[in-house]
Amino acid sequence: MITQKAKYALRALSALAQSEAGAPMMISDIAAQQRIPKKFLEQILLDLKHQGIVISRRGKQGGYLLRKPADEITFGEILRVIDGPLAPLPCLSLTAYRRCDDCDGEQTCEIRHVFARVADATRKVLFSTTIADAVAQPDGAAVTRLMA
Repeated sequence: MITQKAKYALRALSALAQSEAGAPMMISDIAAQQRIPKKFLEQILLDLKHQGIVISRRGKQGGYLLRKPADEITFGEILRVIDGPLAPLPCLSLTAYRRCDDCDGEQTCEIRHVFARVADATRKVLFSTTIADAVAQPDGAAVTRLMA
């Protein structure tokens, strides 16, 4: 599961992507619109600013803006910035690889083979879905649940 911080980051970016003609949005407006605690949002936006995802402007017409177009910001990029590695096992991480503590061999690990497919499918979705894709969904779009 993703963290609450990551969900808030994605919601804040969605709000910025939908702002009028790319106009800056104040933290208080984003917080109210997206129901995000303001102090937590300040920290999130600062993290996103340090990673080059958003920029801030000071003054009366100030606020936060996306640094690059919403169709160039992927869910995977944001999750990695906020939550760190996306892999379900440390031996599958592309950015923070480490051998599992109880590993007898990656080539023969049945668990690793299954979760490698999960990780690949997850990365494919997350790194091909942008903030623009998310905000383009029609209001009330149904969420599909896969049942085992």
